[in-house]
Amino acid sequence: MSMSNPRHCRLQLPGLLMICGSLLMAGCANRSALSDSTGRADLPAKPVLITAALIAEQRSARKQRGGDDLAALRTAPSAYTLGPGDLLAISVYKNADLTMSVPAAAAPGAVADEQNAAAQQGFLLNAAGAIQFPLVGELVLQGLTVAQARALLTERLAKYLQRPSVKLHVQAFRSQRIYVDGEVKQPGVQAINDLPMTVTEAINRAGGITAAGDQSQLWLLRDGHRYHIDLPLLVQHGEDPNHLLMRSGDVLRVTALDESKVFVSGEVVTPKALLMHSGRLSLNEAIGEAGGINPLSGDARRVFVVRRRQDTIELYQLDARDTGALALAESFELAPRDLVFIDATGLAHWHRTLSLIIPGALTSAVSAGKQ
Repeated sequence: MSMSNPRHCRLQLPGLLMICGSLLMAGCANRSALSDSTGRADLPAKPVLITAALIAEQRSARKQRGGDDLAALRTAPSAYTLGPGDLLAISVYKNADLTMSVPAAAAPGAVADEQNAAAQQGFLLNAAGAIQFPLVGELVLQGLTVAQARALLTERLAKYLQRPSVKLHVQAFRSQRIYVDGEVKQPGVQAINDLPMTVTEAINRAGGITAAGDQSQLWLLRDGHRYHIDLPLLVQHGEDPNHLLMRSGDVLRVTALDESKVFVSGEVVTPKALLMHSGRLSLNEAIGEAGGINPLSGDARRVFVVRRRQDTIELYQLDARDTGALALAESFELAPRDLVFIDATGLAHWHRTLSLIIPGALTSAVSAGKQ
């Protein structure tokens, strides 16, 4: 469309304004469905309003988090039970010949600590959980505590010796292990010994959590089930993490802080990805760290939080103009990977849409109309 003829521009101005009005109405209609702007069909059509009732529900859920879910980890410590690979030191008072034993053979592919343990003299539990002991022969000790193993050996030796005095202890613990991974200083395998292997004990043996680790995002994998452990939250609720007991085969992973980011986009001064602080970040803090809502283009009525829950997406909305909205935003806690989105005003949508479809046309037309 040529703009060289002022009269022609005057004749076309009403039509242009009608087009602009249509674009504005279409833009307002499209804003009602945030899924259109994100391109996701599974986004809820109607957001959940952030209210005082929702905040109370959220707090209750946080208080219960790690409650029943961690019940399987809250078990009383039990005595260590022997198993294949354990190396025993056994002596019988006044019967030194019964304590003699050749160095235990290292298993093929054994790591250095296993080889060192195997090089020591002792009685190694074989794959069947048994040892060969003089006079007694094969003695199955798998599944027994040290006290039970000592009592059983004493009972068997009593057939050949008068009141035998037996000393038995584990020289190398090798049958039960857990694995610590992620943001710890020394990730790897940890052997369970006669001390209870709690979550905190496992972390300490791995050198502690690094500065890049998130103490609120620990995951314990057991028998195909994942347990979420939030250490600061447990302490806040007066629970001792030492009551969370690990067992052989468990895998404990400490998540990196980078994996717990929150993303702020839309009409804010500085869109950015934010790190959570010890697993905590409120909606108000996220908006504040992004510079606040853009005063020229941001719609304070349409502050959205998009949250993924496995295969579903939750959508929350805050009207930041309401009285008490600041308190609600400060109390609404975000979750890792949340997206905070501030929508644009209707005028901003209209201006951007028009600029894309008819670049510079509105300015030229209005200028011509004044002539």
